[in-house]
Formats: sequence, structure tokens, C-alpha cells
Amino acid sequence: MKQWFTLLMFALLASPFLTNAQTADEIIEKHIKAMGGADKLKAIQSVVMEGEINAQNMKIPISMTTVHNKAWRMDFSMMGMKAFMIMRSDSGWMFMPFSGQTAPEAIPADQLKEGKSQLDIQGQLLDYKEKGHTVEYIGMDDVEGTECYKLKLTEKEGKASYYLIDPTSYYVVRRTGKQNIGGKEMEISTDLGDYKAVEGGYIFPHSIASQNGPIVMTKVTVNPKVDDSKFVPSMN
Repeated sequence: MKQWFTLLMFALLASPFLTNAQTADEIIEKHIKAMGGADKLKAIQSVVMEGEINAQNMKIPISMTTVHNKAWRMDFSMMGMKAFMIMRSDSGWMFMPFSGQTAPEAIPADQLKEGKSQLDIQGQLLDYKEKGHTVEYIGMDDVEGTECYKLKLTEKEGKASYYLIDPTSYYVVRRTGKQNIGGKEMEISTDLGDYKAVEGGYIFPHSIASQNGPIVMTKVTVNPKVDDSKFVPSMN
């Protein structure tokens, strides 16, 4: 169960013409425009997403809070017990009482490193060159019957992930990559859908599906005030 939620953390913490003549930059430009434009994305400094996971024959309430490039927290309840994961740029903790934990435990350094990119809530494709990443267009790939543009993003540290972008909407519909979890390299794939605008005109996917089960977001709040204490492990 503990590993299941660890996988979920990495699956989460993450948004026309069919012609091979398009470059990666042209595809990214259209994607950013579809998401509201660069200025809109750069205005996102914090986000709270609330919803429900349908997994293992259970409906699990979930809330995720992210402050751009600073910290991320996921809270959920299961079997009458409250649990959480916290990830900051330099540290992280998890507390899962249903797995026998009696106090928060530090997230291993390798997992912390793997998940650090998820703190970029504006999106890795935005200003990717300035961030030290490289992106290449590697052709088309099928996502549920639709041929989508496939971009390979390589972070400055060398980690690679793949973005599948719908050629009509220019939304990211799938993201894949390898994660080192518990000393094992695992392929993580996340499907994104049901994109719609929230208050303020910001566009977010409200459907997130991975091998851990689908998540339906019922509320997304952009730029709420988030106190630093939110990212301090506490049993209260």
C-alpha cells in the first residue's frame, strides 16, 4: 500500500494539423497558447486541487497543494485514517498510518530527486531552454486511437520524460517517464483529460489517470495564499 501511494505521488506531481514538418518549438508554442498563453502560465504561483481517487474498490478523498518551485503536499484519507506526503526542494516526508507508520518518515533521497521536477506547476515545457532542458520532436504516437505529437524532454540533470500532445487541442494527453522507486526503475504513465477553465481563466485537466487508478478533480483553486506551515510534517 505504501508503494502504491509512492507511485501515485510520481504519477501526479504534473497539462492543428498533422504534419511532421512542425518543429518541437512550434508544437510547444501552440500548446502554451492552448493553455492560455505564457503570461497566464507564469502567473500561476500556487494551486490547490481537490478530488477523489477511485482505486482498489475504494473512493479516496484527496487534496494536493503546490507552491511553484517550492513545495508540494498531498493529503488523503483511507480506512478512517489521515495520511500525507510532503515534498520540498530540499526535503520530504510521508505519513501512512494504514501501513503501520506511527510518525512521518523522510522520503529517500533518490525518490526526492526523482520528484523534484513536479514542483514546476507552470509546466516544464514553458521556457524550457531557460530552465536548462532540451526538447526534441520524435514523431507521432497513438493515444487511445489518436495520433499525437511526441516530444522528448531531457532535464539538465539528464532525466528524460515524454509528452504526448493532441494535434487538435494541443493539450498534453499523456506523460511518460521512468522513475527510480525503492531501488527499481519503473515506467510511469499518466493520462490527462477533461481540460477546462477554472476561476481566473486558468486551464487545468480535471481527469488524471495512471496505473494507480483514475482521479477526478472536483475543485481547482489558483493562487490561494498558502502558509509555509503547510509543508512541515505534523500529526495534527
